[in-house]
Amino acid sequence: MDAKLEENDSDAAIAAAVTDDLAEREAAYEKFVWDNLRRNYLGNYLHGMLGMTGFRLVNAPTFLPAYLFAVSGSNGIVGLGLALQQLGGVISPIFGATKIEHRTKVMPAAVWMGSLGRLAILGMALAGWFLSGQPLVWALLFFILMFGVFMGAQRVVFSLLMSKVIPISRRGRLQAWRNATGGLIAAILAWVAGKYFIEPDLFGNGYSTTFLFAFFLTSLGLWALQILLKEPEPPTTRPQARFRDRLREFPALIAQDRAYGFFLLVQMLATSARIATPFYILYVGRQIGADGATIGLLTFAFLGADTASNLLWGYLGDKTGFKLVLTISLIGWTIATLMLLNFHHGAAVFAAFAVLGASLSGYMMASQTMILEFGSRDDLPMRIAVSATAESITATAGPLAGGIIAELFGYDVVFVASLGFLAAAFVILVTAVRDPRRKLAV
Repeated sequence: MDAKLEENDSDAAIAAAVTDDLAEREAAYEKFVWDNLRRNYLGNYLHGMLGMTGFRLVNAPTFLPAYLFAVSGSNGIVGLGLALQQLGGVISPIFGATKIEHRTKVMPAAVWMGSLGRLAILGMALAGWFLSGQPLVWALLFFILMFGVFMGAQRVVFSLLMSKVIPISRRGRLQAWRNATGGLIAAILAWVAGKYFIEPDLFGNGYSTTFLFAFFLTSLGLWALQILLKEPEPPTTRPQARFRDRLREFPALIAQDRAYGFFLLVQMLATSARIATPFYILYVGRQIGADGATIGLLTFAFLGADTASNLLWGYLGDKTGFKLVLTISLIGWTIATLMLLNFHHGAAVFAAFAVLGASLSGYMMASQTMILEFGSRDDLPMRIAVSATAESITATAGPLAGGIIAELFGYDVVFVASLGFLAAAFVILVTAVRDPRRKLAV
């Protein structure tokens, strides 16, 4: 009996020592985060500001769809291009997560994935200068696919990095200021690109010149992050697992948090609503005309509203949680689509693109920040990957289906389908998704 008691006492002592050691490592981790917050905040700010400036020029629903249509003359090619970008993000987030979730330092992987994504933008620029006709179309589609592949993996890595070095109470305002300043620069560049790059066909191809600028800006952002960021080693990490084994764990990962499961459904419906996004500028071109200056002006409206609204979204999210931001964003997205359907004059179209820019920026900030707040820290890389993959699956089919529908039935039907997805996402968000910030506060 005494031997058994001694064994139990020994086990209890070991467990207590392990608990104390873990608590000490958690405290050291937290201290490292706060001690290096100013440096890491600046690094994330510069990376986000410069990176998003360049990426927004590529991702805005104006330049790339208009360029694809200009070189192909086909709504189907426009839809295919945007679908390929999303297809690239279907598997790569999961692959990226399996490569980093067991690592204590993930910055080296971030540099590789980020650099490859930026090279895809450079490829789009060079293709426009050195190719024409069908070879140009196929080259653009290839680089758009590669851009999606590396952006999908990058999304997991950089989201994880932010969650490691920026406390939850500071994430909203960081995103607010980096998106606001980056959006301001992007909005000005969009106007400059439309008027001075695309309209006069600067250097033989105004779109290529625009994409080259995007490449340089995003590269500067990655360089700043690499120099400034000091990454802590987390107290715990998941053991390394094979890709297929982690795939089998997806149902359990989703089922263990009901709110996250419904949030995932909202993400999929909202990205399905992007079925109409590539065709906004083409619809406007048919209604009122869209030369280079008009495209630049509407991109300015889109990115300018994105810039101004980010300050509101960031501080509102930090104060109330990001479910409210997501809800308002879905409402604004719906209003913008209805405006484009019903008002066909310059001022109304400009206002619609502004509302759309503000709404999509709110959606992106809310969805990417809320995902960091569900579940455990060790499962965070794979949770980000699941959401990114789920979004990419629906976003892949959306533009492709939208292109076919636009060719057969016209843009109005595409817009109505988008409104249906937005309505479904709104209902599920309001009725079934609990704000994880509220759960953390309990």
